[in-house]
Amino acid sequence: MMITRRSVVLTMVIAAFALENLPALAASRANPIKLFDTDNDGTLDLAEVKKAASALFTKLDRDHDGTLDRRELAGRLSARELAAADPDHDGTLTVDEYLAVVEQRFNAANPDSDGTLDARELNSRAGRALLQLLN
Repeated sequence: MMITRRSVVLTMVIAAFALENLPALAASRANPIKLFDTDNDGTLDLAEVKKAASALFTKLDRDHDGTLDRRELAGRLSARELAAADPDHDGTLTVDEYLAVVEQRFNAANPDSDGTLDARELNSRAGRALLQLLN
């Protein structure tokens, strides 16, 4: 393989871009509120959480059949959680069934029942369980 001046310059440009944007990317990954907080109020409400979950559902639905099976869920739900969330017992979740689990986890992570999740609530065990369904 021949290294040309063009490939060296292109590599340097890509590396500079990546390094410049790395702190912002790391901050958004470290702070899910910044990632999903569309109204910029410093908290996540159920609508923002469901929007993020719907986007992830679409991304995970690789075969585009409108459902997620155990393989597509990639460990986000245990076998028991999947069975409990699957009222028709077909081994898959529709987007509505998936969002019902998201809502249950949102409510579990919101012990003060104020309708929003702050950083402390998202860092709880229930909050981290919710984040598994968003990332």
